[in-house]
Formats: sequence, C-alpha cells, structure tokens
Amino acid sequence: QQGTVSPQNEGGGSFPSAATTTVQQSNFRPASSFQSSQFPYNQSTQNFNQVTSATTSSSDVVSVSDQELQALLSQKDIATSLAEDLLKHFGSPAPSDELDTKEDVKTIGDHQNSFSNGKQSTTSASVITRHRDSTNSPRPGSANSVKSEIDTKVDSIDNKKIHIGNLLDVQPEVEFSIDMDSKTIIEACKGRGLGGVPSCNVVSDHDEPPSPPPPPSTILSKEQLLPPTPSVYLENKKDAFSPQLQEFCLKHPIAVIRGLAAALKLDLGLFSTKTLVEANPDHMVEVRTQVQQTSDENWDPQLGGRGWSCISHRSHTTIAKYAQYQASSFQDSLREEREKVAGIVPTNPSSNLSDSDSKDSTGNVKKKKTSTGVPGLKAPPGSKMLRFGTNVDLSDERKWRPQLQELMKLPAFARVVSAGNMLSHVGHVILGMNTVQLYMKVPGSRTPGHQENNNFCSININIGPGDCEWFAVPDAYWGVIYNLCERYSLNYLHGSWWPCLEDLFDENVPVYRFLQRPGDLVWVNSGCVHWVQAVGWCNNIAWNVGPLTARQYQLAIERYEWNKLQSFKSIVPMVHLSWNLARNIKVSDPKLFELIKHCLLRTLKHCALTLEFVKAKGVEVRFHGRGKNEASHYCGQCEMEVFNILFIREQEKRHVVHCLDCARKQAPGLEGFVCLEEYRMSELMDVFDNFTLHPVQSPSGSLA
Repeated sequence: QQGTVSPQNEGGGSFPSAATTTVQQSNFRPASSFQSSQFPYNQSTQNFNQVTSATTSSSDVVSVSDQELQALLSQKDIATSLAEDLLKHFGSPAPSDELDTKEDVKTIGDHQNSFSNGKQSTTSASVITRHRDSTNSPRPGSANSVKSEIDTKVDSIDNKKIHIGNLLDVQPEVEFSIDMDSKTIIEACKGRGLGGVPSCNVVSDHDEPPSPPPPPSTILSKEQLLPPTPSVYLENKKDAFSPQLQEFCLKHPIAVIRGLAAALKLDLGLFSTKTLVEANPDHMVEVRTQVQQTSDENWDPQLGGRGWSCISHRSHTTIAKYAQYQASSFQDSLREEREKVAGIVPTNPSSNLSDSDSKDSTGNVKKKKTSTGVPGLKAPPGSKMLRFGTNVDLSDERKWRPQLQELMKLPAFARVVSAGNMLSHVGHVILGMNTVQLYMKVPGSRTPGHQENNNFCSININIGPGDCEWFAVPDAYWGVIYNLCERYSLNYLHGSWWPCLEDLFDENVPVYRFLQRPGDLVWVNSGCVHWVQAVGWCNNIAWNVGPLTARQYQLAIERYEWNKLQSFKSIVPMVHLSWNLARNIKVSDPKLFELIKHCLLRTLKHCALTLEFVKAKGVEVRFHGRGKNEASHYCGQCEMEVFNILFIREQEKRHVVHCLDCARKQAPGLEGFVCLEEYRMSELMDVFDNFTLHPVQSPSGSLA
C-alpha cells in the first residue's frame, strides 16, 4: 500500500474534506521505477554497496535484501539491553560469584535508569570483571576475609564516586558551523546521541517554532485594497524568452502573462476535451460536486447563510463521461438563454437538472429531491449543483506524449522539467507538482483558497474556450487569512474555504482580482494565497516550479517545519531535495548557499546522533541503499519525512517505515524494529564537504 495526501487542485491546493489521492510511499518496499527521462537531474545512480564507509566498520553496517528483512522482522527481541550485551561479552560467572554478579547487574540497570551516558558501560564492565578476577580472595569468616571485604567495599565506593562524577561532567555545548568540515562535525557528535536524539529542525537550531506572521502595519487605502494585477503582453517568441520576463514574475506575488500561447504558437487544442477523449477516453477524473454560485458569494450550509466554508463531495468518473456532462451542460445553458430571450418559461423539468436529479432507463425524470443528495452539502434555495473535473493526471508519457512535448516550447523557468527548477531535482514523481495536471470545468467550478504545497511557485494555463476568475493575496498577509479561518472554525491547511472579500478588506488585506483568458499563463509566486472560479466552460493545465532563489528555498523549509506542527504532510521531501541539490547544482548566491548548507549540517548531525543512539541500544544497522527514482519515505504514523535512517516494522503483513520518535513510542528500546540505512555516512560527508559556494562568472567568462 501507499501513503496518501489530500489531492491537489490547480497547482497544489487541496480539497481536504474528502478522501485522499495516492502520491507517495509510506510503506517500505523495493525501489519502484519511474520514467527516468522525466528526471535527468536525479542523484547519482552509483552502486552504494561498493562505497567503503569511512566512519563505520563493516561489522556496523551490513546490506539487507527484502527476504532478509522479512526474516529479521520475524525474530523476537532484536535489540538486547546494554547489560545483557555486557554479560554475553564477559561470559557466564563462576558459580561462587553468581549472587554478587546478579547484584551488580541490578546496579547496572539502576545506572541505566539514572544516567544516559556512554561512560557507564565501562564502569559496569569493570565491576563485573573485578568479581570474576577475585578467585583468590580469602574464605568468608577469617580476619583476612573481613579486612578484604572492607577494602573491596571502600574501593567499590571510591570507584562509584569517580563513576558518578564522570557521568555528571556535562559535555560542553559545541557551536556547530557550516564552516566546519564533516569529519569535525561527526567527531563533535560523539557521545551526544547515547541518551536520545532531539528532533531535527531544518530552519534553525534555537529559534521558536514557525508561526503565522503578524499583518503588515501599513494601512491601505480603498484603491490599494484592490491593486491592479501585474500583467505583461507578449508579442513574439523573443519576448517570452527574455530574462526580463522571469525577473518580472519573481518580483510580484502573482502575474498574468497574456498572449503566451499565440507568441509561442502553442497548440492548445491538444488539451481540448475533444482531443483528450480521442486520446484516452477511459482515463480517470476526480469529480467535485459543488454548489453553483457567483464568485462574490459563498453559502455556508452550517451557518445557513454567508460564510467561508466551501464544501464539496468527491467521486470519480472517466474523461469520456465527464466530457459528455461538460457538453450537455453547455447545450442546456444555450437552450436556457434562447428561451429566456424568447420569453419562454421552461416547462421541461430536465432543463434544470441538478446533481440530485437523474433519469431512469425509460428517460423519465425522477422526482427532484429537496437536498443535494450529498451528506453535509445543502444548497441554498433555487440554486443548482455542478460537477468539477479535477486532478486529471497527465504524467504518463506513453499516454500523453504530444501534450507533454508541446509544453517544451515554454521558456525554461516555466517548464515542468528544467535544471533551474528545484522540483526537477527531487528525483521522483510528485503528482501535480513536478508533473502536469488537468482541470475540466463548467461555470462556477471552484478551486478553494490555498497556498501551494511547501510554498512552491505554480504555473497555470487556461486552455479555454471560457475564462477563469482569480483572487490572490500577497504572502505577507497569509497570517491574517489563517486567523480568519480560525474565526470561522476552519482549518487553514486541512479545511476547504472560500474567503469573503468584505472580511479581507475589513482586515486591511489587499486582493488581486483578474480574469484569465484562453492562452493566458498565470504565475503564482512563492506563498501567494489564491482561489479560482471558472466563468465559462474551460480546461486548465497546471504544475509547480521551484526557482533556485533564496526566497523560494526559505519559504519552502519554513512551511516544511510549520507543517510538522500542524500534522500536515509535506509532499515535497525537503531534506531529500536539499541533499540532491547539493549533489547536482553549483550555487553562487551566498544566501541560498547558506540556507542549503545549514540544512545539510543539521541533518548530517541528526543522522550521526541517530546512528549512535541505535547502536547503543544494540540494534544492528543494515545498509539498504536507494533505487533510481525511488520515492522518498514518510513515517507511517506521523507522515513526517524520514531521511536516510529508516525504522521498519511489520504491520498487517506490510513493512512500514517509522521515524525514530514514533518507533521509540512503540518500543523505547527499539525492540522488534529493523534499522536500515539508505546512504553511507561517508557518502553524506563527501556531499557536505564538496558543496561549496561558487564564484559568480561575469558575461565575459572571467570570475567576478
């Protein structure tokens, strides 16, 4: 089975009230193969089994196959306690020493409960050794025996004092820095993971957890609350490929590039409903049943009036069946318009079919129900229901080659795959983010309010023939919208909401509002909050991009950490991505370099501490490696990304990945878990050391 996340809508938003769409593996399984041609910037595919570890001996790490994993998981008590390991190491005590040895074992256990420090094992071992070596001690009852016992006890007390003193010597706090080399970092970590491993924050070591930002202090005028939307009109291909176009997009929260399709001679007909039906009629479409209403209003069924809640019901159909619905909806609308112009009152009840109406096999219309037929979805009086076809996956090159090939005409910064797109370096498919998704709409189809997954940018092209209406709010104001969602008892990340403009204006929040016509490309910048409604019948295509800028990376990792606090899955594995970026790209921007290098530092340190903790528990670390295009792993319990060190346990005949925290909640000593390592520490150390800031080259080729 696979892990799940809320399905994405136009470029990464979600309809969280419904069931989920599969995009990632949370269960451990052998490497699955994706289309390698989609990810030319994937990490090196060298055979990691041939890499010699510089930091661990061959006895510490061994390779493991799936069959061996099954056998390991069937064993009981994989991890033995430290005391048991020591007893095995020194052998069974002599019969005459049995009682004393048992008492000392209890002492060892007491030390383990009181202290978490590696020094205890040495002292405990010496206690056991002393009893084993005292075979020539005088017999009990003699004066020498009494004196010997007194001396031994005094010696034991002195040793214990030294032992406790050593344990209480707290290691001085090391100030880790990105200027340190990997060997120094690993050395500084030694002894610090024995008692436990702190959670890894990729943003900061000391700052408070991320939280929604306070609103900007500037008071806006009425005109500033509805600012003009940044837009540019392209006349030719040269305009589309000018560096100024990307700079323009990166400068604004949202931007419309008008006339793009004509300038690049894009064949939008490849994405028309007619062509889609001809290509793959049985392809799956996710359907959202929604209340049809104008973009300025939002009926909240719970409040029985205006509100923010935007409920929809989820189902599935095929492209061919949705195409039939889309066409009949258009024909019904034309007929209604003609009758309205002619002053004819509709008498045919089928002309006003809602989602709750249906025809039987004889063509007779069944009695219309007063409700929508959807649990929790109650339409306002006199309104209709509509069906929105969303999240149509166009990732399969075998099915959609002409469509995907056509998109290669776009400038590099807007392409699905390019060297300058962070998401092309993930190395595996993230549906709707580094692959194309299609949306099939009738008037009123809504994409609720959202920020893109992990605050990445998004590209959206309207295929037509109708328009779409967009609403967008700059990233600086997302905290205000978060608070308004709370006011309406809606969850910002998990909920589905449609903002009321009056509420936003009352809170001094500016809103961009504009129409996207056929052939227009909308660029949604990092962190921009947006929501969209179809004005006419149209199709849209969308995907995400990650420009290699410090701002994009910063917003992505901040949202990655905030998602953890909100128990929301980050479908972009930012740690895995950061290590791939370090392998694949040369960074000349000092700010971006520092951000990535700090992430590498914190996660390298976390790996070192985790390995030390695991080995202290007596759990064997087995090397597994990674397959080409293998998906990143997520914890089957908390859905957080699990990087490099996987804790595997069998659940319902499935090998489920756990993070260290969730594994310890189930078994503090990691009993019953198999620990797998995807990268050897020597490889991560090499990547860390080789990731350096590159000087900027001037246009002439000389170093600036």
